[in-house]
Amino acid sequence: MFRRQIEIIDKNQENLYNKEVVVVGAGGLGNVVVSEISCIGLKRIYLFDFDEIEIHNIHRQFNFSQNELSQKKCKVLSKKMQRCNTEIVAIDKKFETFDKRVDLIIDCSDNFEVRKKIDNYAKKEKIPWLYASVEGFMGQVCLFKDKGLDIFNLSSSHKVAGVLPAMVGIVGSIEAMIATKYLAELEVEFDKLYYIDFKEKLQIIRLEIE
Repeated sequence: MFRRQIEIIDKNQENLYNKEVVVVGAGGLGNVVVSEISCIGLKRIYLFDFDEIEIHNIHRQFNFSQNELSQKKCKVLSKKMQRCNTEIVAIDKKFETFDKRVDLIIDCSDNFEVRKKIDNYAKKEKIPWLYASVEGFMGQVCLFKDKGLDIFNLSSSHKVAGVLPAMVGIVGSIEAMIATKYLAELEVEFDKLYYIDFKEKLQIIRLEIE
């Protein structure tokens, strides 16, 4: 099943088989990330989201359709991603109920308060976590280990601008790629912020976090 992937990562494929992750959010980023990591060979993905599918979600949350309105996002997405041997556990609750040990936490939320809870849990349990956000033509991705959400001067009152489906796809794929490399125990950079700007020419800027 993983032949083409093994051609690239070789024996590191074996590192994926016992790895477990939690993905927080089954919206735009969650659709991309879960689609791209559900068939790389992981043991288990816990998928958190208590929201229901709404009509305005569908243009960027490509695994959902109008026939699934009002259904729970995590349940619909987890069912559709059961295409390989990775177990996907849908959890229709808030993230603060989570109490399991995993190898990586992947933030696919769009909520500052949820990210603070992820950051606090990750620090307490000493688990790396992947942050990602999309707004307009821009996005950010960071694999946190020693640093955390306090590098940003944001508050819960920040209003997120609109999003474009393709921009969600770009940022989500970068997040999924970093997750894949980390879980396969390939080289990654911790605590480096990748800033993606596609307002004019595509730029990916790597920023040192102090």
